[in-house]
Amino acid sequence: MNYFAIIIVTFISGVLGTGAGGLIGAVLRRESNKIVSLLLSFAAGIMLAVVCFDLMSEPIEMMKDGDLPSYTPFIIVAAVIAGYAVIYILNFIIDKRTNHEVQHIDANHPSTADDLDELIHSNHFETHKKTNTNLFIAGLVMMAAIALHNLPEGMVIGASYAITPDITSNIFSGSGFIMAVVIGLHNIPEGMAVAVPLISGGMKKPKAVLLTALSGLPTVFGALLGYALGGINQIMLTLSLGFASGAMLYVVFGELLPEAILMWKSKLPALSLFIGLLSGFLLVMF
Repeated sequence: MNYFAIIIVTFISGVLGTGAGGLIGAVLRRESNKIVSLLLSFAAGIMLAVVCFDLMSEPIEMMKDGDLPSYTPFIIVAAVIAGYAVIYILNFIIDKRTNHEVQHIDANHPSTADDLDELIHSNHFETHKKTNTNLFIAGLVMMAAIALHNLPEGMVIGASYAITPDITSNIFSGSGFIMAVVIGLHNIPEGMAVAVPLISGGMKKPKAVLLTALSGLPTVFGALLGYALGGINQIMLTLSLGFASGAMLYVVFGELLPEAILMWKSKLPALSLFIGLLSGFLLVMF
């Protein structure tokens, strides 16, 4: 029953959240960089609060209760580094193999994504579509980039639910539900970035929205993985929480925040991050 509950929550967060963004993109055919920037930085703040004040602190509380060994902090640090490194390396490989094919990405371009189309490599897909070459490979690259972005987010949701005693009765409370809501909101602009280039390239709107929604499925798989690993024993729970936290910290510091600031060069994204961080703290505490 717990797995079914997680599937339902993450399906709403990942698939319906991304699909909602695709629907908005299909209707508007455009996106506001300022609004997206504030939304991404606010979501990053809440994610950061949940990771630091809840996920990484939970094993410490178990250690204080005598359920985990005294060297638990080192296990957490190692797992966080591993999670960060794995997602960083995989993203680096994709960027290295694709960025040189996109004309506007050169020596004068920021070394990180400055728009959502770069983050999920829909710009690479567009380049191949215009030249009508290796379109299938370009599509696979785009799917891989989206999966790399959504899998760790799903793992955070699953790992968060793994520390909830009975998620069947508490499915709408705790850090797992908080993360599901935040990730669902942040998936909306991501869905817009997926749908707009597909529709602009001639794809019918219903099909584009459907494909966009399906791109959120890796969130479900990530959540099941995070919850399954966390349910084995307390050491595996610690490793799962640490790895998911590290992966999410890469998403926050390596993707969301640089992109939010580059999309709107203002102090307001930092303020939105600050508000998100405090909001996340209050959500975790209460």
